Amino acid sequence: MAHLDTTFECKGLSLKNRIVMPPMCQYSVELEDGIPNEWHYVHYVSRAIGGAGLIIVEMTDVHPDGRITNRDLGLWSDDAIPAFKRIVDEVHKYGAKIGIQIAHAGRKAEDAPNPVGASNIPLEDSRNPNQPRALTTEEAQAMIVNFKEAAVRAVAAGFDTIELHGAHGYLIHQFHSPSINNREDQYGQDYALFGVEVIQAVRSVMPADMPLLMRISAVEYIDGGYGLEHSLELGKRYKEAGVDMIHVSSGGEAPPPPGRVPNHAAYQVPFARAFKEALQLPTIAVGRLEDAKAAEEAVANGDADLVAVGRGMLNDPYWALHAIKELNGSVVPPAPYIRGI
Repeated sequence: MAHLDTTFECKGLSLKNRIVMPPMCQYSVELEDGIPNEWHYVHYVSRAIGGAGLIIVEMTDVHPDGRITNRDLGLWSDDAIPAFKRIVDEVHKYGAKIGIQIAHAGRKAEDAPNPVGASNIPLEDSRNPNQPRALTTEEAQAMIVNFKEAAVRAVAAGFDTIELHGAHGYLIHQFHSPSINNREDQYGQDYALFGVEVIQAVRSVMPADMPLLMRISAVEYIDGGYGLEHSLELGKRYKEAGVDMIHVSSGGEAPPPPGRVPNHAAYQVPFARAFKEALQLPTIAVGRLEDAKAAEEAVANGDADLVAVGRGMLNDPYWALHAIKELNGSVVPPAPYIRGI
């Protein structure tokens, strides 16, 4: 039986425990050049010191106009590689592994002067009133190359894994959602095709033993949004294309009607189990798992292989150490902290 503090392996990725710090945008790139600064260095390294097994760097964009805001991270230039590598190298010193989530915000790019998306359907959100322009077929194919080039830079920076953001209403999600994608070309006839081609392009420049993760929204919450059956079919296509692990979330495609989204502990864990069973791939569960016992149950019950704790780790950089101590009665902290933990 697996537990939070047991090891985990996927291809060449070996983790000391099952605890993941998920991607959480910091909106802290003060120079607006996409390059991580001292805030990002301290933010990620502190969670490595705090005992996380895997840290996934926040949504990092493949194009300047693909950022949610201009203060987001980016991997569209080689200039960013040294700053990312500095973070990676320091995280490794504390026994943690680190991945990076690459993405494009599509119609959710709030600061883009002319946002693009899978279609011209606007986002029903007052924070982003801009009318998106649908990417042409040629532009969609060029965007796939942007993902590939960002992956090359992620490998050069030394990341242990790469995650593609196919959830929460961002560009890949926009292509695979019938409620957002009204295209008439091949990317509208086959909702999975854009994601499949991104996966294949990224996989082609990754080391064979480096796992590729995909974050996906299992269900949409808007009226007419897709359900679990649709996302599982997408997941099967993505597995065939080269995805090794699924990071299962939900929603985010647009503001949902009031009261439609649950908010209790572990409310998304059943989605992770559904993907794990249907695809026979490792899964990461998310969703109000800051309670150590709820996180432990998700792993021990076999619902998911890893658990991602977002709000808990924002509140407590040492959440992983504290959770393992709560569950086991003891923990081995970094030597300078032994007296305190």
